[in-house]
Parts: sequence; structure tokens; C-alpha cells
Amino acid sequence: MSDSVQCIVIGAGVVGLAIARALAQCGLETVLIESESGIGTGTSSRNSEVIHAGIYYPKSSLKARFCVAGKQMLYRYCAERGIGALNCGKLIVATDDTQVPTLSGIIEKARANGVHDLALITRAEAQALEPNLACVAAVRSPSTGVVDSHSFMLGLLGDFEAAGGMLAVNSPLDQAVCGADGITLMVGGAEPMELHARQVINSAGLYAQALARRFTGLPQDSVPPTFYAKGNYYSLSGKSPFSRLIYPVPEAAGLGVHLTIDMGGQTRFGPDVEWIDSIDYAVDPGRAAGFYSEIRKYWPGLPDGALQPGYCGIRPKIQAPHEPARDFVIHGPETHGVKGLVNLYGIESPGLTAALAIAEHVAAMLTNPETQAC
Repeated sequence: MSDSVQCIVIGAGVVGLAIARALAQCGLETVLIESESGIGTGTSSRNSEVIHAGIYYPKSSLKARFCVAGKQMLYRYCAERGIGALNCGKLIVATDDTQVPTLSGIIEKARANGVHDLALITRAEAQALEPNLACVAAVRSPSTGVVDSHSFMLGLLGDFEAAGGMLAVNSPLDQAVCGADGITLMVGGAEPMELHARQVINSAGLYAQALARRFTGLPQDSVPPTFYAKGNYYSLSGKSPFSRLIYPVPEAAGLGVHLTIDMGGQTRFGPDVEWIDSIDYAVDPGRAAGFYSEIRKYWPGLPDGALQPGYCGIRPKIQAPHEPARDFVIHGPETHGVKGLVNLYGIESPGLTAALAIAEHVAAMLTNPETQAC
């Protein structure tokens, strides 16, 4: 005999926490299960903590929609609860004349996404803001910022539990069986249990596809492939020479080696993208050598030996190396045919920024069948 609950959310990263909170606040009995011993131990705690403006994503994509809406929701949420968030702004810099036309294209793409506060500025204007910066021109993004991601997740957890939700850590999903009256989950760990839910949300991040393949009754051709992109970050010893984030003009493989500042004032550089076959969080000190030449394109004053290995993050990708970037994928019953099941795949950057907007969308899918389309 299994215990029954209205909703089960799998994965207590920032997006899973936000979804569980939204469902509990809708009055739905919700259990959040997490295989690790605490919340946000994966991608959610291994990123640059940037609040993205919504600049780079294709028009009308889920990434664009949820990032722009989520940014506003995130700033408001943090302000209301006293959670650390710094609206420091960002400069996207062209370091040679051939890159300047790309800056204009960035502004146009941002406008198409509803981001209208970007401005093209001259070298002199950029250096007036950041005297240590080298560039020929730049785009200023005033709504970009950084957030204390751990405090944000603790806030989401507190809201979830205050609304009656229950978190179960050290509770890995072993198997799930989809039936006409709901989904039965076999949960392992020190105290194995069987749970029956009318609605299940797979928000397992790096492991979402692997977990989806454990659902008997879910068409396996609906599960996308899994790829991992590892990004290494290095920390700067000493005080930061910049007061805002500095990004180079985007490259084909990503946003380049950029400079971010955390809530404690620590300067970090990264990531360099490395495609890997399995989860590995080790940072190779030798990779720092390639950072110096990239950083010195916009900060010539970077001293030798100033970079120290920091941490790495791994993004859940659903496209292979050299394939075009793919959008977030959110599959409901209209896609895979399993009543009450929502699978989230490829929730990488800007997932932190977009978390509250993603949660609002998933809650709408589950509480209003007419909106079950993505």
C-alpha cells in the first residue's frame, strides 16, 4: 500500500524549489524529493549567480520569455525578503573594431525580447565607468545583477514549508510506474517508501533524462539525449578592479570568459567550456593558462599568477557539441501522453534568473489544463 499525495516534485535545485513553492501556495499537497542530503547541491550552487537581463536568447523562446519575466520577479522577491541581490549592471565589450557591429545586433535582439534599457556607449564612456577596462565600444546593460543564490533557495524552501509542503532529502527515485489514476514512485534511501501522486514534476536538472527513463509507461522517444558542458571558474586574489560585470562579445561556443562579482565582492572569471561524458567537479589548475590571454583583451592589467582555481559547474545540455543551442524543454501530457507528468529538460542558464517564472508556468500547466502546451 502506498501513501498518496497530490503532487511530487523531483529535484530540490532552485527550479524544483520554485515549482514546489508555487504548487504548495496554490493549495496543492506537495512533497519535494531530493536524492542528495540538502537543497541546491548541483547546478544551482555551481554557477556565476548572475541575474540575466534576457539579452541573448531567440525571440519568443522559453529562455527569453522566462528570463525577462523571472528577472523582475527575482529582484522583487529578494527586495521583499531582504535577500542579497545587487543590481550592479554589466558591460558587453568589443575589443576590436570588427566586433562593433555585433554590439548593435545584441541591442536589437534584446529589444525583440522586451529588454529596452541597453545602450551602446563609446570607449571613453565605458572607461569613465570602469577605468581599468580596455575596449573600443561597449553595450551597457543596467538591469543585469547578481544574487545570493543560497539565500534565495532558502527563501523558497521557507515559503514552501510555510505553505504546508514537505521536503524529503536523501530520497532518490528508483522507479516510477505511470497509470490511469496517477503515478506511483518507488523512492529509495535509508527509509524506502512508495508514493502515489496524481501529478509529478521531474525537475532533476543534470539527471532529468536519466530519471525520465525510469518511468514505466512514458514513451522513451519523448526523452531527449543528454550532454554535459563543464565550465571552470577561477577567482582573482585581491580586490576587484571593476564595479560591474564585464562580458566580451559572445563567441560561437558561448559568452566567452567573462568577469563576475559575487555578493561578497569576490571577482570570478569563467567559464571555459569543456564537454564531458560524466559528472566531474574537479578544477584543473592548468586550465588557468588559457584564461590570461582572453581576460587581458579587456583587462590588460591582469597580473601574472593572480588567478586561483575556484569551482566548476556543469550544464545539462540537450544538444551535442557544435550543434545549435536549444531552448528549455517542458513536456506535459500533450507531448508524451502521460496524465499528470511534467518533465523539464535542458534547464541551464538562465535557469536561476528564470526560476520563479518557470514555476508560475508549470503551476499553470497543472492547475489549468487549457495551458498545458509548451
